[in-house]
Amino acid sequence: MAYIQKLSNEILSAILDNIESESQRCVSVDRREYLSVESFRLPSPPLPSQAQDVANFRLTCQRFAELGIPYQYARVTLRFSSRGFRRLDNICSNDRLIKHTRKFSYLVPLFYGNSRVQVSEFLRSTRPADSYNSLHAASLGAKEKDQTTILRSGEDVRILRKAMAAFTALQHVQILRLTDEADQRLLKLLERDELDAAPSGQPVVDLRWSPACYHATKTIAEALMFAQSSFNKFSGPMMSPQSMLAIQRNIPQTLSSFASGLTCLELHFEDGADVNTRIQELSSLFRAVLSAAKNLQAVHIGFPSRTPLDLNLEDIFHDIKWDKLRAFGIQACRLEAREIIWLARRHSKTLRGLRLRDVLLKEDSMWKDVLQVLRTEMEQLDWVSLRRIDYSNHFDDSWVGSMEVPDDTAFGSSDSDEEEDFPGHLSDADLDADLDTDSDNGSDESSNADTDHGPDANELALSPDTPASLPFCTCPGGSHALNADDLGDNGHSVTYPQRKMWEKWVIGDYCPEHSG
Repeated sequence: MAYIQKLSNEILSAILDNIESESQRCVSVDRREYLSVESFRLPSPPLPSQAQDVANFRLTCQRFAELGIPYQYARVTLRFSSRGFRRLDNICSNDRLIKHTRKFSYLVPLFYGNSRVQVSEFLRSTRPADSYNSLHAASLGAKEKDQTTILRSGEDVRILRKAMAAFTALQHVQILRLTDEADQRLLKLLERDELDAAPSGQPVVDLRWSPACYHATKTIAEALMFAQSSFNKFSGPMMSPQSMLAIQRNIPQTLSSFASGLTCLELHFEDGADVNTRIQELSSLFRAVLSAAKNLQAVHIGFPSRTPLDLNLEDIFHDIKWDKLRAFGIQACRLEAREIIWLARRHSKTLRGLRLRDVLLKEDSMWKDVLQVLRTEMEQLDWVSLRRIDYSNHFDDSWVGSMEVPDDTAFGSSDSDEEEDFPGHLSDADLDADLDTDSDNGSDESSNADTDHGPDANELALSPDTPASLPFCTCPGGSHALNADDLGDNGHSVTYPQRKMWEKWVIGDYCPEHSG
């Protein structure tokens, strides 16, 4: 023991880095893996052995206890529960812990709002005894009671304000949806037996995400404003359009106020029902928030892949130009080529990364026109992601009569080994697993599978596809051997090999002579 205590702090920190390095990791916003690592990465705890190792390290002596604090408290995760709020209250009451917290993840469950009967009563009175596990029923009943207690007491508001004021080094806030096995089984039971509606049309058991998302967003926004927090990144991979409409009516000024300090904003809207109408109604909120966010360096707005948005791009972005923008992403939209070109051109001097995931071009538009502008006019573009881009008519033809159920509520496998994927909602099982991987290990260049349209094609991921490991071709005339008319764009559909080649061609890494 005496020999270990003689080691310098630098050596001890290196040891801790090998035990649990994720807490110290910070990815630049213009890196390809930024979204999946920093914004939408599952906030899973370390493996039990790692957690125990860090805990044991901190128990050794006072010096080791202090050295280990940043590895446990740089990223704080809160579950919406009485137990979760008590834990957060204890953390933010300790001055030694709070100064290290840079990222705050808020895990919010579905709310049991306006139910005509309690969940436990519903299960007892309407279901056979063996149809629903008694432990799950007890869990649901306990959660319903806990939610009611928190909401009526306002304890979440009090502790969130205390925490946001305490976390003076806070940089990143994210809101994630949490559904456990009991919730999932109840949702399936209600859907299967169509017992979620009473004769009056009101739900018997009202298990909803929209009010939960609204309450969480409203209270965290008000807490950040109350604390005058200097955080600069916000991520929401499972936002509800309905909840945003409620916020637009009730606290629009709050959102616009804290937007002024944002450098990164990432939102994915999970509900595809009547998405065009709802997002159109949010147009003024987008204008207010994005106009106020003058310091944005990265922005991503996404929609469900199987119900792409069909509005003009500027209904969201309103011709706004961000002087510091380095990474931009849009997902699941039907657009005209000129819309993408106009947005790219007004950021041509600063943009280093562009993500056009699931973007569909409308009739009379051609991808080659977009690609030509990206290749010749973007002054600093380092990477581009074109995963599952296509043409709108081909997309519609492919899905006519399809019985496949879109799975946009869970993010899964990607088409690149070096990509990292993230879920739009979390389960307790997810939180018990360590899903962290090294985002830069390997690439998909060895795979010939058409994974844009394989079993995992509907899964949603936001990290870009162009591998960083691809060498730049230096052979004479190599990357200049093709022009836009030689890209094989037929104006009807885009294949997986095409778009992979196009990604490399845009950034000057494609050589026909050395590309198989």
